[in-house]
Amino acid sequence: MAIERKERTQKRPVERVPEVLPGQEHGPAVVIARRASERLRGGHLWVYRSDVESLIPYTGEDAIAAGALVTVVDGRGIPLGSGLYSAASQIAVRMVSDEAKLGREAYLDGVRERLAEALALRGELAPFSETEDSCRLVFAEADGLPGIVADRYNDLVVLQLLTQGTAQDDLRAVLTETLGKHFGSAVRAIVERPDPKIRELEELAAPSPEPLYGDAGAELTTTFTINGTRFHYDASAGQKTGAFLDQRVNYAAAARHARGVGLDVCTYQGGFALHLAQSCDRVTGVDVSRAALEVADRNFSLNPGLKAQVDWIEADAFELLREYEATGQRFDTIVLDPPAFAKSKRAVEGAMRGYKEMNLRAMKMLRPGGTLVTCSCSHHVGREEFVGVVGAAAADARKRVQILEVRGAAPDHPEIASLPETAYLKCLICRVS
Repeated sequence: MAIERKERTQKRPVERVPEVLPGQEHGPAVVIARRASERLRGGHLWVYRSDVESLIPYTGEDAIAAGALVTVVDGRGIPLGSGLYSAASQIAVRMVSDEAKLGREAYLDGVRERLAEALALRGELAPFSETEDSCRLVFAEADGLPGIVADRYNDLVVLQLLTQGTAQDDLRAVLTETLGKHFGSAVRAIVERPDPKIRELEELAAPSPEPLYGDAGAELTTTFTINGTRFHYDASAGQKTGAFLDQRVNYAAAARHARGVGLDVCTYQGGFALHLAQSCDRVTGVDVSRAALEVADRNFSLNPGLKAQVDWIEADAFELLREYEATGQRFDTIVLDPPAFAKSKRAVEGAMRGYKEMNLRAMKMLRPGGTLVTCSCSHHVGREEFVGVVGAAAADARKRVQILEVRGAAPDHPEIASLPETAYLKCLICRVS
């Protein structure tokens, strides 16, 4: 049978008429470069300032207002959706909708809907009980709510409004109303607690210190429980929203692998150290912050059933590891959970050196068959890169390192496949021999 081959003809592309043009009576618009358009079409949600080609304010206005909802368009004027504009941040726009020309009321309606979905998901992922009463309720872009973070610590909810478009009273009212109705009397207060560095970068005013929900002047301290371990919480002190809930499941995993003499480097308020104390005979927690260690000691006193002797040392992590290695200190379990070494792409090279040195020294200090729990929260350092630097440290230390578990953040900090920045936390549990 003869088979006829038909040549394909090249079709002319259909020309689309731009829906947003300078001078029209449209909402404000941001015209972005081709590479940024391709990222957004691929599911990314950020437009960097370096990708902005032009800003188109309302007709008759000189500039786009800080925090305004803008339509994002490509170089041909074709809309890609709407986002929150920042006049200060290097992330110029955070996308909130595929719909162009989104109004503020429509945006707030979308926040209500997505917040309800986020709360329903947390009810499935982290049901509250006597042994587990805290989790992340809203994780910004990962829940379709850019610039919004909410954590629950027992009977307190802490909000962070991280952009010029979210740190506004109408959004505060929507969040407070929705969260208050959802939790009712189970939550005593809702308080806004801004991240000082982000507030400075976004040029945001300080919010009121009074609770958004609950009695004015309410006590903003509580005791919360994760994995059956109790922690003190003060909404007016500490880093981020006050504790590192993203490590919640990794704490429990570390406890399962821990044994003997343990060392928790960069312990902060004792999260890993107190979990190691469930399995180890002796644990040392190290941090450069005396204030953090004082809270860690208070947390230890909240858990009288822990089997280990626990000591706290105020010291620089690198200096102490060098000293321990030089004096022949040995451990059965070591946790490395440093702060983000790479807070920008330019800092990645230095961060990799820091991770390698820290892991190299820890490996040399572990007894044969010891457990190494090593973490990175730098989103500029990917999982593959982090595994690579741990492998390089193993080669230099002449150790065989078996990776038993590759972990990330707790499920209440979901990752978005098209937004790699949400996969910021890496946790490797290794056997070193």
